[in-house]
Amino acid sequence: MFRENRHRSNSTALVLGAALFMFPLGVLAQRGGGGIGGSLAGTGGLSGSTGIASGLDTKDDLKGFHDALALQATRPQISQFKMMLKSTEAAESQMQAFLEQPSKENKTGLVESVQTLSAAIEQARTQNNTFLEQLSDRQKSGLRETIKKLNKTDSELAQQVKTFTAIAERKAENTTIASSAENLKGSLASFHDEQLALGDEMSIPSGDRDGEAAYTIAAVKTTVNFENQPIAIVTSGSVSRVALPGVANAFSVQFTADLSDLQQNLTQVLGTQINRSDPCGEQIAIQTAALIPSTPASLVLAQLHYERWACFGGRGNANEMAEGNGSIEVTLTPMVAENGTLRFSSAISRVDAEGMVGDLLRSGALGEKVRDEIAESVLSAVRQGSDYKAILPVSAQGYFKLQKAMFEGMGAGELSIVLDGSMQVPDDKVAATIEAQLAGAKPGAAAQAAAPAQAPR
Repeated sequence: MFRENRHRSNSTALVLGAALFMFPLGVLAQRGGGGIGGSLAGTGGLSGSTGIASGLDTKDDLKGFHDALALQATRPQISQFKMMLKSTEAAESQMQAFLEQPSKENKTGLVESVQTLSAAIEQARTQNNTFLEQLSDRQKSGLRETIKKLNKTDSELAQQVKTFTAIAERKAENTTIASSAENLKGSLASFHDEQLALGDEMSIPSGDRDGEAAYTIAAVKTTVNFENQPIAIVTSGSVSRVALPGVANAFSVQFTADLSDLQQNLTQVLGTQINRSDPCGEQIAIQTAALIPSTPASLVLAQLHYERWACFGGRGNANEMAEGNGSIEVTLTPMVAENGTLRFSSAISRVDAEGMVGDLLRSGALGEKVRDEIAESVLSAVRQGSDYKAILPVSAQGYFKLQKAMFEGMGAGELSIVLDGSMQVPDDKVAATIEAQLAGAKPGAAAQAAAPAQAPR
């Protein structure tokens, strides 16, 4: 595909050896000792002053960050957790209703009440066990101690239910039943507390800390152009008041950007950024590319064709030095920099290629270049498509701070990115203005711009 108007030279192996000697660095150089490595996209440039991105060992420098992200609940898990809590809270309500019964002299009614209470607690325990079973292996490992405590309270609760039921069925004295009921109430409360502790570890708001979103922000569509390839990013949001000590006007903000159009057109997008056709240098062509949903990081799998040419005695005499196909898998992990901007940590997680092309992808500049261009292309689309200035009311824009970001699957293989942030507004009048604009569902002034965003080359 790259051979138009070129011919293969009949140069001897000596000439080929000389050519390799002439190119000891750059694309044909192998980088030893560092493994596959990683990089950060969105740090003021892909490659710095040298033109080659510096490596970042995500296994070391970002280990704590990745471990923390791995424990965070996905959106489906958050919904399941809330259902589990509601089941436990319903059991506690049933427990309180039993304790407040004016008289327990009616033995038939007592047995029925005990059976109702036992069924409610059993439902809560079932919901709890179902939630724990559906945790990922990494979550189970990282939350091992918290889960152990929760399982202990679950066992104690089961024993208290068994004891309580047996006493009631024997139609014991009211004082004995009441004492057993108080013990059961304490076990149920401990069970609930350990569930809340698990939610805290997984960054799931619960109870009175989690009211429904006070304001829903209408979806805003932004078009990002990669040369002649437009990408549509649709972002919606929600804003709710939260109670923070010492802060009169605090808001929680969440944006969700739909990346399905980027997924569908990723091959073309990466082609505009990565493809090269130097008659006397690199020939790179992205053949296929896929953005694969995962939480909180996602994967980009790209297949490419690579050739390396060298010219001797003028550009008309080109010699092919290397040729091959390969695939590269890059893991992208969203993160928030110290200055509050969205960044991606990127790392090559797998390479499938042989010979020199495989070496260049695994430990050479080719792998670093493809990795960094993938990260920067996806980041550019996400940043522009989820720009809070196009979503929030103008009065709120100066107060927004991004705090957390994660990829999240939407089902059917589609991907979104969820951005969590906050606003602390010191002025009551400004806060009132913000709420009035949110109630009117008025997007920011940037959303009115007719010109689509242009992705930087």
